[in-house]
Amino acid sequence: MVYAGSLVNPRLLEYSTGKKIDSQHMKLSDITGIMAQYAEAGKTVVRLHSGDPSLYGAIYEQMEELKKRGIGCEIIPGVSSLFGCAASLRTQLTLKGVSDTLIITRPAGETLEKDALKELSAHGATMAVFLGAHRIREILAEVEYPEDTPAAVVYHATWEDEVLLRGTVADIADKAEAHKIEKSALLIIGEVLNPRSFERSHLYG
Repeated sequence: MVYAGSLVNPRLLEYSTGKKIDSQHMKLSDITGIMAQYAEAGKTVVRLHSGDPSLYGAIYEQMEELKKRGIGCEIIPGVSSLFGCAASLRTQLTLKGVSDTLIITRPAGETLEKDALKELSAHGATMAVFLGAHRIREILAEVEYPEDTPAAVVYHATWEDEVLLRGTVADIADKAEAHKIEKSALLIIGEVLNPRSFERSHLYG
């Protein structure tokens, strides 16, 4: 098993009896090289990502490298931290009469030159921001939500040491900084976090 370092709950590793390799400080070529090495030796290889690999998991480039060596793979879906956050916050990310749209995005950084936070936030939909725990204050200064819009920061969603912070666009950065949260956290913004009213779903009549 090649697992994604500090992003994977250590308890999950207890379910594997095979060799475990932490890829936290490895380059793509090293990761795919190790996977190919064991696969070509006839071993069953697991690349364990955090959450669901389809969200910021870089799985496509890994599969492409393995494909060049004639190695196929199967993708097994997981549970994104986003949905773990929604469960901990005891809310829906889409709620009739509040927001029918969920925007999943990330801020600019080392691997992204420019983001669209300002433009996307103008829609007023529920927004989930990945990979931005170290820049929460900058993100909130850029988005166009009113300052009283509900916001939450969830650190290590569903883990035993989960930290759940609720607030608004105006004060959630202060709360995150007070708890020294700078990584492994998700920022969610939107009225679904504290709806003043909502419409009943037609599903239930």
